[in-house]
Amino acid sequence: MAPQAPRTQRSTVHDVARVAGVSRGTISRVLNGGYVSDRAREAIEAAIEEVGYVPNTAARNLVRQRTQVIGFIVHEPHALFLEDPNIGAIMLGANTALSEADYQMVCVVVDSSRDTDRVSRYLSGGFVDGVVIVSAREHDPIAAVVEKLGMPAAFVGHPSDVTGTWVGIDNRGAARAITQRLRETGRRRIGMIAAALDRDSGSDRLAGFTEAMGDAFDPTLVEEIPLYSFSDGVTGMTRLLERAPDIDGLFGASDAVAAGAVAALQAAGKRVPEDIGVVGFDDSTWAQRTIPNLSTVHQPAEGLGMAAASAVLAQIAGEQDAGQGIILDAPVVWRASA
Repeated sequence: MAPQAPRTQRSTVHDVARVAGVSRGTISRVLNGGYVSDRAREAIEAAIEEVGYVPNTAARNLVRQRTQVIGFIVHEPHALFLEDPNIGAIMLGANTALSEADYQMVCVVVDSSRDTDRVSRYLSGGFVDGVVIVSAREHDPIAAVVEKLGMPAAFVGHPSDVTGTWVGIDNRGAARAITQRLRETGRRRIGMIAAALDRDSGSDRLAGFTEAMGDAFDPTLVEEIPLYSFSDGVTGMTRLLERAPDIDGLFGASDAVAAGAVAALQAAGKRVPEDIGVVGFDDSTWAQRTIPNLSTVHQPAEGLGMAAASAVLAQIAGEQDAGQGIILDAPVVWRASA
């Protein structure tokens, strides 16, 4: 029987140290981004290439108690997670920032109390180094777990009881601005389909609308719906038309809501914008699908995701304390729907 070829062994840090003529500590500093002289770094890099050494990232992370994974947690029904283009854009922005830092992202959708319990156990198990949290409500149990663990985190949005880092836009000011623009078109009976009032974005958009309407605000022209969804927009507009058929202006709390409202209006024989001017919020793909295209507020969703992920990474690196607020611009984008 022919002799077996000798088994090739994986090169180790000892082999690198022997070839480079330096200590293992010096090699460790190079691998972990620490300072060494240019001469030592060049010798180590040449030795790594010569012996074919591949750093054991998993082992290194275990020693450093790092997973190189960030959780992306979304508090929405599963159907809305798939429908809402803003969530997708936020997620892509976060993934871009994490990928550049050589971090992996794991996405988690929280749709029920059972999901909350499961995700709480997952976070407590140390499987992620930090989290980006989207659509958190007040008294959010996931936020409470994150705070208890002292985990690096950033919220997209700013629930009033959250003391950690958050990124967002001025929902109140932007809603006020687009409502004022709608009033300037000469509309007199302006209503709102107000969504997601259990979170800061929804309540702030209603507050901005109320402020812009001033003495002309009519609470009977506000229809509350639970979610930023197309179907809820259809339902909300149908109800609003039943009690206020003379309405001539509408602010939908999101583009998806406004698109649903346009569908309901057209089904009822109303012309947009001739009979009723409609505006939305987000500048998402919904705004371009609707005919006519929606006047709206541009929400920089991808930028929010990038900023949130970067804030988490900065906390992990010790470069930023938790509790910082980051506001991005959200200008009005005027199109043909109003």
